[in-house]
Amino acid sequence: MKFTKYILVLLVAFAVNGCGVYNFTGTGKINAKTFQVNYFQNNADLVEPGIERTFTLRLQDLIQNQTNLNLTNSNGDLVYEGEITRYSVTPMTATADIRAAQNRLSITVNVRFTNKNKEEDNFEKSFTFFDDFPANTQLTGAQLTTSLDAIFERITQDIFNESLAKW
Repeated sequence: MKFTKYILVLLVAFAVNGCGVYNFTGTGKINAKTFQVNYFQNNADLVEPGIERTFTLRLQDLIQNQTNLNLTNSNGDLVYEGEITRYSVTPMTATADIRAAQNRLSITVNVRFTNKNKEEDNFEKSFTFFDDFPANTQLTGAQLTTSLDAIFERITQDIFNESLAKW
């Protein structure tokens, strides 16, 4: 009986020891308490007003929702900064009478990430994504919102994965 107890205690000890810090975002342990997202300027040749503010807020929201870090305006342990470098609309497919059947909105964001506690994690990288929409639809109103939602969701998740999740 004593032998069984010892084996059971040993098995439980190994099982508990094998458990690490797990969460649903895949970030593991983050060696920081605060993060800062500086305003992303819109330096693209074609400028859509307001997208820089929308992008900045989306990145802040994503990090707040997927980590326990506190947002700060200055002296953050993690700092995100950069600019929107490309905003373009290009025709993608053509009809039989040589007209565009589908257009593509592409956005590129250059990001500089600084981790004050772990400098080897610092990077500067461009992130790009796109959304295709029918050529007979104007890129305004609901279509613009839908396209920006899809693009910003992907780009912010890619930035999060590169900086914190290490995927």
